[in-house]
Amino acid sequence: MRIIGLTGGIAAGKSTVSRRWAEHGAVVVDADQLARRAVEPGSPGLARVVERFGRGVLAPDGSLDRPALGSIVFADPAARKDLEGITHPEVWRLAQQAFDAAEAADPDAVVVYDVPLLAEARGSRPIRFDAVVVVDAPAAVRVERLVEHRGMPRDEAERRVAAQASDADRLALADHVVDATGTEGDTVRSADEVWTRIAG
Repeated sequence: MRIIGLTGGIAAGKSTVSRRWAEHGAVVVDADQLARRAVEPGSPGLARVVERFGRGVLAPDGSLDRPALGSIVFADPAARKDLEGITHPEVWRLAQQAFDAAEAADPDAVVVYDVPLLAEARGSRPIRFDAVVVVDAPAAVRVERLVEHRGMPRDEAERRVAAQASDADRLALADHVVDATGTEGDTVRSADEVWTRIAG
């Protein structure tokens, strides 16, 4: 089994790349989905989030109110660090379970771990990647995508992009780079080229 770390800033195009690689036979493990599981109702993760941030981050049904929590952590770097200290270890634990299951099903599997915050979390990751792939699009392009495709107010989009690791910090981790500056078709072509190199 090989484990490929796939990362990139918000709105860079990671989902396009991971979908394409799944078509090529990759087993995709999505850190965002694991992050949701880590704070499901009744989970120790959610209890710790409420203990740190208060019951105001809960929806009426007892689930996590993500917009309420987001408005706190994206405006306060210290609060964001506290949240990451709660969620990152739990996400890594769930990821390892997924990797073990993939290897049990197919010892030759290529597992792609789609993890947006790889640069931010690198100090807390126990996983050794066989390669790290960065989906790269300039910050200004990503801000425009958030505004145009997700309807996000520009100031919020700029804050979300600025809250993440810099492009340079992410690229410093890269063994391979998918160029996602252009159209979706361009991104897919670049993803195919990189797949040939990592899966050959």
